Amino acid sequence: MLEIAVIYLAAAIISVPIAKRVGLGSVLGYLLAGILIGPYALAMVGDQTDVMHFAEFGVVMMLFLVGLELQPSRLWKLRHSIVGLGGLQVTLTTLLFYIIAHYALQLRWEAALAIGLMLALSSTAIVLQTLTEKGWIKQDAGQNAFSVLLFQDIAVIPILALLPLLAFSDAQSLTSEHHNLIEDFSMAVQVLISVMVIVAIVLAGKYISSPLFRFIAETRLRELFTISALFLVIAIALVMQKIGLSPALGTFLAGVVLAESEFRHELEVDIEPFKGLLLGLFFITVGASIDFPLLTEKLALVIMLVAILIAVKALVLYLLALIFKIKGKQKLLFTLALAQGGEFAFVLLSLTSSLQILTPEQNKLTTLVVTISMLLAPLLLIIYEKSLNAEKQTNKAFDQVEDLEATKSVIIAGYGRFGQIIGRLLSAQGYHLSILDHSPSQIEMLRRFGNKVFYGDAASRDLLAAAGANEAQLLVIAVDEPDKILEIAAIAKKHYPQIKIVARAVDRRHAYELLNAGITTFKRELFDSSLNLGVEALTLLGNSRADAERAGRLFTKHDDESLHELAELWGDDHSYGIAVKQRVDDLQQVLSKDREEQKRLNTCKGGDCGPSETDKVGIKNT
Repeated sequence: MLEIAVIYLAAAIISVPIAKRVGLGSVLGYLLAGILIGPYALAMVGDQTDVMHFAEFGVVMMLFLVGLELQPSRLWKLRHSIVGLGGLQVTLTTLLFYIIAHYALQLRWEAALAIGLMLALSSTAIVLQTLTEKGWIKQDAGQNAFSVLLFQDIAVIPILALLPLLAFSDAQSLTSEHHNLIEDFSMAVQVLISVMVIVAIVLAGKYISSPLFRFIAETRLRELFTISALFLVIAIALVMQKIGLSPALGTFLAGVVLAESEFRHELEVDIEPFKGLLLGLFFITVGASIDFPLLTEKLALVIMLVAILIAVKALVLYLLALIFKIKGKQKLLFTLALAQGGEFAFVLLSLTSSLQILTPEQNKLTTLVVTISMLLAPLLLIIYEKSLNAEKQTNKAFDQVEDLEATKSVIIAGYGRFGQIIGRLLSAQGYHLSILDHSPSQIEMLRRFGNKVFYGDAASRDLLAAAGANEAQLLVIAVDEPDKILEIAAIAKKHYPQIKIVARAVDRRHAYELLNAGITTFKRELFDSSLNLGVEALTLLGNSRADAERAGRLFTKHDDESLHELAELWGDDHSYGIAVKQRVDDLQQVLSKDREEQKRLNTCKGGDCGPSETDKVGIKNT
């Protein structure tokens, strides 16, 4: 078992970086790794059936994460393109493939419909990754492609429910791998139980999950939160499987329910590594399952079917781009980005195989066609990129920055008394805030007042990414732990160098540490309030308001200059002590001279008192 694990991991370590380096993407790297170690290349692994059943759980986790992204506000903004564009794409593509498979290839209508539904789907992993890496995701084509992929991901749920209805009754009885707990009840009772379970998942996610996660978060044990997140996904998948429904359906619904939870980002960060690992394993098993003898035997047919797949999908996509008025070259990007098969086709192929909707040869042939189309997907986008570069040489105005969606986003880490004041000011000026806090009780209180705050440790690169650090303009670090502030700042500067950083300094020593870490914009948490109170104290002691405020300004200027000068000596106790004493003496002299100057001016009361000490210096120098 350990040998097999080493083989899988080594293949991924070798193939994925190479694939990414040449622009093919990580998904195709995993597929190539599977091909390399498969029975028809190096023959390092054999039958992949058992491994694939385990790896398919990565797809279940991916649907959970898709559900977490389905916030009502985002869905409402994209509602026309999701339902209209996505719905038409799936419907029209399925219909065309059904006609080709049933009438041209003479397949049974059940098999033709199953193939049409599978081939209508595109690769979420390849498309979103490529669009994001190239910076196209915010463009018109990128947003519409995301909408179509979102509809396709949602459509997988009813497709999974539909496929068993296309199987022969005897095939279902022969291939039933998992006996569910309600199969002996009448159909009406099965439907009622299924609905009750789904409603229970929704209600539990809405009313029980937040208090439960809040209780777990208060333990401050990161691994316990990760365990709880995994337990949530696995338990829901198991319950759905036990009543004969798709595990993906349950986890998807749970993700949608938790999309508005303050723990959404933390759940996403905790599940993402497991999802990525299992999806990588899934793609490796797909690559290892490619039947190369069949490819060699029916090479001409496979090439023809791949060409038909890409051509039909491209035709439908381009027509929809015209109907929905996608502009200029964006039509080509939208078309080429989605003109391939997708990873969910492999999940559906696994189900159709167990239900005997397709013959083993049809199943292998469809797997070949989908896989090769995915291998060609990066090449299609390279074609678009080449045409884009050629267009830019002759038309400099194409896809300028103004075509991108403007961002005014700010991340605030820590939303206590300090962070709230900054957040209220920025929010009032129209900036969108992504707020992170690690105190469950603080989050609960803030959300009661309508604030949108998410739980998590901002010293996590993944959590900052989930909060939008790749696009945010500013990071405000307002947590109350000095070491944590420095840790967050170091991670942000290393992984998100484009983002501006302002920080809370707990005291003078912490301010020195921030300066040495390269953070130059900060405020000591008690300095301004203490100084303002000092000004009020001077006023109560009989000084005029103007004199007191002027003394405060002089003190602030001198202290700020001292802070930056002394930062270089921090750590050398001897030199620092001498410098501090000198700066204290300098401050006393500055304030003393100011008092004398004010007395002189007050004595004159508008008369000619001659030049001031400052003027004398100026006359002497001339």
